[in-house]
Amino acid sequence: MTGHAFRTVNARGAAPMIFICDHASNRVPPEIGDLGIDAAEMQRHIAWDIGAAAVTEILAQRFDAPALFATVSRLVIDCNRNWGDPGLMPEISDGTPIPANRGIGAAEQKRRWDVYHRAYHAAIDAAIEAKLEAGQRPTIVAIHSMTPAMKGVLRPWQIAMCAHEERGLNDRVLAELRRNAGIVVGDNEPYNLDPREDFSIPHHAMRRGLPHLQVEFRQDEIDSPAGQARWAAIFATAIQAALAESR
Repeated sequence: MTGHAFRTVNARGAAPMIFICDHASNRVPPEIGDLGIDAAEMQRHIAWDIGAAAVTEILAQRFDAPALFATVSRLVIDCNRNWGDPGLMPEISDGTPIPANRGIGAAEQKRRWDVYHRAYHAAIDAAIEAKLEAGQRPTIVAIHSMTPAMKGVLRPWQIAMCAHEERGLNDRVLAELRRNAGIVVGDNEPYNLDPREDFSIPHHAMRRGLPHLQVEFRQDEIDSPAGQARWAAIFATAIQAALAESR
């Protein structure tokens, strides 16, 4: 299923899980234009989470679970940010000015929120309600990717888990990931799960008391089909073991 602001894969997936990918696309809707930046900039991490959508699709199929994807660039609106956050419609991203977002008016901000952000999250809400009505308590898994370096500082973590106060499932997945020899695993490095900044997991999982995970894959590890398949399998194995332990 595809909407103007989102698409869904495996909507009827039977597993008590839902995968979400907030930064799946670098698409800019025609009514907005090119944002005033070069096409090459739209291929960079500032526009989307490189490789994250492909990993999410693999996981949805492996677990037989629904997956929902935002279908507009994070430069149009960041679907993992709260209303009023300066990064919601950024005027500058990693040193790149975004002219179309400079001095954006209140009406256009509200339009983007309603048409893209709100519609995407309404679809996630509907998927969760469907699981709850079926007697399932779904685990919500948010998939992100991170750059190999930021501001000249290399990031050693090939995969990283992001958590807030509820760490039970997160820590079991961390322990399983660390069983893989030679893999560098981050624990809230370089990012944590911050309800003051992150929107998706706090809104959909934490406020409902649902189990949840948020993961970052390093982009140079998942920028090819082989890497996407490898890391999806590693993460899936860790999730399966962690969920089995919690039963």
